[in-house]
Amino acid sequence: MNYSMNEQPPEPLRTETVRVAVRMPAKTPAVTYVILGVTIAVYLAQMASQQLLGVDLPAAYGMKDNASIIQGQLWRLFTPALLHASLTHIGFNMYALYIFGRRLEQVYGHERFLLLYVLGAFAGNVASFWMSAAPSLGASTAVFGLVAAEGVYFFQNRKIYRGQATSVLYNVGFIIVVNLFLGFATTGIDNWGHLGGLVGGAVFAFLAGPLLEIEGFAPDVVLADKRGGMLPWLVAAVEGAGIALIASIKIFS
Repeated sequence: MNYSMNEQPPEPLRTETVRVAVRMPAKTPAVTYVILGVTIAVYLAQMASQQLLGVDLPAAYGMKDNASIIQGQLWRLFTPALLHASLTHIGFNMYALYIFGRRLEQVYGHERFLLLYVLGAFAGNVASFWMSAAPSLGASTAVFGLVAAEGVYFFQNRKIYRGQATSVLYNVGFIIVVNLFLGFATTGIDNWGHLGGLVGGAVFAFLAGPLLEIEGFAPDVVLADKRGGMLPWLVAAVEGAGIALIASIKIFS
């Protein structure tokens, strides 16, 4: 575009970068630390039982065992998440819980994060109950739920996080693909439990996970979660009932 000597070109639009504060529901990831502590304590009880009695009683009464579940021991659809087969097993799972749990709990809040963890474990154990006859134990069902929830969180809030969201989504996808590949390529790994936890965590995160929106005017701008209140509890109740229904079909079939 040309301008005469007497005309001045319009000034370019000015853009300003505004720092946005995020309202974090939970400053300290207390639930993550409690789960870590309880799971480690249970593993110490497993080791003590093996040393003193020659048998791992916590695993014997808590691991996923299809015949026992059909006979009415329904707690076995939850308690495997507190049990582990070796020091390496619990080490990997607790490290993953520490990494993903602390980040997620800060944006999810204590109660919603606990719902996510329990639903991931429940969904994973039910999937294993349906698809695998082998006994199993481990927190990886719940951990896979956390991994899925992190991916869903950054996907749904990608307009807020932009480049960071893309990076996280690639990392989450890589972690999922590698772990599932190793699960299928290695004997003794309950990949159905991993897949079930992945789906259970993703469903809850998609429907009840934090959905951020910008509120206020610069410079007082914040990111507020639009999915608070009773919605997470409602979603958890419906999803939990659906998972229980799936389990009951096999139990009574």
